[in-house]
Amino acid sequence: MSYILKNGTVFTGDCVFEKLDIEYGEGVISAVEPRIDSSTAKVIDCSGCYVLPGLTDIHLHGCMGHDMCDGTADALDAISAYQFSRGVTSFCPATMTLPEDRITAILRAAAEYNSSAQAQARAELLGINLEGPFISERKCGAQDPAYVQKPSAHKLRAWQKAANGLIKLVTIAPEAEGATELIESLSAEFHFSLGHTESDYETAARAFRAGADHVTHLFNAMPPFHHRDTGVIGAAAESSCYAELICDGIHVSPSAVRAAFKLFGDHRLVLISDSTEAAGMPEGEYSLGGQRVFKRSSTVTLEDGTLAGSASSLYDCLLKAVEIGVPLESAVRAATINPCRSIGADALYGSIEPGKRAHFLILNANDLSIRRVI
Repeated sequence: MSYILKNGTVFTGDCVFEKLDIEYGEGVISAVEPRIDSSTAKVIDCSGCYVLPGLTDIHLHGCMGHDMCDGTADALDAISAYQFSRGVTSFCPATMTLPEDRITAILRAAAEYNSSAQAQARAELLGINLEGPFISERKCGAQDPAYVQKPSAHKLRAWQKAANGLIKLVTIAPEAEGATELIESLSAEFHFSLGHTESDYETAARAFRAGADHVTHLFNAMPPFHHRDTGVIGAAAESSCYAELICDGIHVSPSAVRAAFKLFGDHRLVLISDSTEAAGMPEGEYSLGGQRVFKRSSTVTLEDGTLAGSASSLYDCLLKAVEIGVPLESAVRAATINPCRSIGADALYGSIEPGKRAHFLILNANDLSIRRVI
């Protein structure tokens, strides 16, 4: 059966809003036109609504009391179900800096889940974000420095084999021994993201020239932008890389969010949630990568007060971006097509165009509340 979304204001492949109809069937968009005959299709009335591509979160750890690093199908299924309920239709959950064999087991579990997942009302697992262990011991954030490792092509390829090719992003500290060489040799196989780093400008710039094309949660777990050494932030701004931004209202100030959109442009910023298992849960004690974390109000921290991921969904971050002054079109772009482009998944995901997956988030135009997720 074919379906037609009618009377909605559609976020198009050109990243603008237009009054259009959308036809889809068998999970694929077949037409996007000003008016589509609906005599032989089931109509879904989208009057008074924005029709967006489903959101794509490429950096989250968990939600609803479950973590990617639990390494179980039940955890991934619970995460997938919650994400879908919040408008996220595809996602790349992130690992943590853990013992080598534990990372291998987590990756295998994700690969097995991905090969068998068929449940309805679930976000689609697009890949895996390997956030560690090739990071700086002094910029671990909420990660355990005991398990930090030197970059290794052998280990990375072994993990990719365990993941059945699902690893899309690899966080790396460019100052680590052998980091630039690893990036140069494997940038055709992985998207390398600079993060959890003490890197200066020159080191980061070399890493981008070597093939790194991404930044892990811009501003967080890296040196600040200083006028005599702009660090990763300055090097990233001068490159063509994508930069993640945790827009939960806690990790990055409203002014810094607006400045990032001006510095990088809305075509290069990627909104992420960096959510933990505390997302969707009440205040209390939780776990992140084997470490105790505490949710108080909407903030998640280690015992010493270090920020430890978020309690927000990507949908929440989208709303926050708009609330603090980011244009709606820019915020939507940063939560849909940009993340998909940053991991090379944009041929099928991230925008409303014929031939792409029929993933939609329908929002009430008056308050951006969720009407329906398809």
